[in-house]
Amino acid sequence: MRGLRLVPEDTNLNFIGLRFIAYVLSAALVLGSIGLTVQRGLNFGIDFTGGTVIEVRTPEAPDLAELRTLLNDLDLGAISIQEFGAPEDLLIRLPQQSCADVVEDDKDAPSCADIQQMAIEDVRGALNDTYAEAGEVDYRRVEYVGPQVGEELKKQGLMAVLFSLVGILAYVWFRFEWQFGVAAVIALAHDTIATVGLFALTQLEFNLSTVAAILMIAGYSINDTVIVFDRIRENLRKYKKMPLPELFNKSVNEMLGRTLMTSGTTLLALVALYLFGGEVIQSFVYALIFGIVVGTYSSVFVAAPVLLNTGLKRGAVQDGDAGKAAEA
Repeated sequence: MRGLRLVPEDTNLNFIGLRFIAYVLSAALVLGSIGLTVQRGLNFGIDFTGGTVIEVRTPEAPDLAELRTLLNDLDLGAISIQEFGAPEDLLIRLPQQSCADVVEDDKDAPSCADIQQMAIEDVRGALNDTYAEAGEVDYRRVEYVGPQVGEELKKQGLMAVLFSLVGILAYVWFRFEWQFGVAAVIALAHDTIATVGLFALTQLEFNLSTVAAILMIAGYSINDTVIVFDRIRENLRKYKKMPLPELFNKSVNEMLGRTLMTSGTTLLALVALYLFGGEVIQSFVYALIFGIVVGTYSSVFVAAPVLLNTGLKRGAVQDGDAGKAAEA
């Protein structure tokens, strides 16, 4: 009994014929993302800027608007508060306090850590006074990230993304030819920049989990791209006289069902995580959902057309058993 096919076998959509339209859309997406990132910047989380995360459980469901006003009146900077599962569970983010006036040679002067600890105590005092009659506030977690650590994490996150792109370029170049590697990295850069642009547009918190999401998007996208590239290389050996645009189109169409099935099932899991996974992982899942959609688009409309425009010659693809198709 034959399994259900998402795309008919005789599908022949002209993806390559639409490549110039796709180039315009992709260029607008990439340039818009860069412009938003430069103009608006990213809403870096405490992982990168330094500060304190305080997880608390209040004796009763709070009025978040009133609580934000109360804590912001402490003059400690922009304090963010969000529900963390149940209405009584809160996640409070306290920004890094200014240490500009700290005198290093004065042993009696408070250090940056002392200043941050005093700010934490101010928040504790305000919460305890607010719920003095209702009951005791349960402080479940207090995590502090210093400003120097935050800057170091920012640099390491950027290096992780850059090194992953270089590693992927080397892998694809080794497995295929240099034209395939260049096309793959252009598609990955497209996906990465677009995801960063999404966070600049929405001003969602950009933290270490977001960097992890970007790396996962790169891994997912290159897997999809390599599958398409394998079919292109296979067809280059099989159809010696077929024009390259037609051959590329045929290859993309042959892998379209697998691409859509993989993306669809992945998105189902991610949507479930977004809806029921809680506040902690929502920005992570949000980035992945967007990245899967953009990665699927780039595998079809960016990677394959760019490969066609790199001047790939049939003779560059050697016959042999090395690098068989990744299709199971």
